[in-house]
Amino acid sequence: MAGEGLEPCEPEPGSFAVDIRDGRVGRVMGRVGPYVQLRPPGGGAEWDCPPESVRPAPLGEVLRARVREVNREGRLP
Repeated sequence: MAGEGLEPCEPEPGSFAVDIRDGRVGRVMGRVGPYVQLRPPGGGAEWDCPPESVRPAPLGEVLRARVREVNREGRLP
């Protein structure tokens, strides 16, 4: 699985991270209890991720995520 073997991180709100349980990339929204909350690029429902399953997103994933966000903003009325 992508990201295995890397040390757990304490992601900053606003940064992108990978949930190594399933490979999803999300923007870090903050923490709720023991979990890191991630939101899909371009919006959607947040999901909780245990901190030991969060890794920094690789640069390529960050760029793709930012493009999805910009594209979504361009489609808003």
